[in-house]
Amino acid sequence: MIIDAHQHFWKYSPQKHAWIRQEMSLLKRDFLPDDLQKIFAKNQVAACVAVQAEQSEEETGFLLQLADQYNYIKGVVGWVDLKAENLLQRLDYYQDIEKLKGFRHQVQDEPDPRFMLHPAFQNGLRVLEKTRFTFDLLVYPVQLDATLQTGRNFPRLSFVLDHMAKPDIKSGSINNWSTSIQQIAKEPHVYCKISGMVTEASWKDWKAKDFSPYLDVVFQAFGPDRLMFGSDWPVCLLAADYQAVLDIVIQYTRNLPEEDKQKIFYKNAQKFYKLTQP
Repeated sequence: MIIDAHQHFWKYSPQKHAWIRQEMSLLKRDFLPDDLQKIFAKNQVAACVAVQAEQSEEETGFLLQLADQYNYIKGVVGWVDLKAENLLQRLDYYQDIEKLKGFRHQVQDEPDPRFMLHPAFQNGLRVLEKTRFTFDLLVYPVQLDATLQTGRNFPRLSFVLDHMAKPDIKSGSINNWSTSIQQIAKEPHVYCKISGMVTEASWKDWKAKDFSPYLDVVFQAFGPDRLMFGSDWPVCLLAADYQAVLDIVIQYTRNLPEEDKQKIFYKNAQKFYKLTQP
C-alpha cells in the first residue's frame, strides 16, 4: 500500500499563486482531485495528505472541503496565522475537524533565514505544541540552523521536514546540508519527507543516481521509522511525471526489508498524521 504524504490541489489564481514563476508555466492551471485520482489508480496509491500551497485560512477551508468530497484525501495540512493574537481561538475552532492534521508556513519564502526564531512565531509554535496538530517545515538549507533550534525549543510538537529541506541537488552541494540534517535528525520528534527531489535537480536531464547521495544522508540520519514518501504533485511535473517520482524511491528502497518499505510508503505517514485506514 502507498500513502502519498505530500501533494497539492489548487484552482489557479495569479494573485494567490504568485510563487508560480514564468518558467513554471505548466502549473498555471487548475489541479484538482479528479486529476490525481486517475494517477493514483494507475500507480496503486491508496490515499494522500493534501498540503497548503497558499497562505490563507481560505486555503485551509478549500482543502477541507475537497477532503470531505473525496475519501482518499485522508489528511490536510492547512495554514493558520501563527503570529495572530487570536491563534488559540482559531486552533480551538479547528480542533474537532478530524481530517485537519496540521499546519504549514512557507518559511522558504521568508527573506530572513532566522524567521522562525522571531518571538511572535515562536510564541505561535508554543501554542500549537499544546494541541494535537503537527507542523510541516518548508525550508531551504540556509534556514536549517533556525530549524534545528526550533525543533529543540518544542520537543512535544511533531515536526516534519518537507522535501528533505530542499538540498541543492542541481549543483551537487551536499556537505553543509548533510551536517545540518544529521543534527536535526537527533531530535526524535522530527520526521522527514522523501519528496521534492526532482525539482531541486536539473529539470530536463536529471538521473536517478543524482539523488542517491542525498537519500543516503536522510536514510542514515532518520532511519526507516521517520521517513515518508511524498510526490509533491503537481509541482513535480516540472521535472517528472508521477510514476517517475515514485520509481526513484521504489528503486532506492528495493533491497530494504519489507517492514521498512511499509513504514516509508504508508505506516509512518499514518502514524505521524494519525490517518484513518484507506
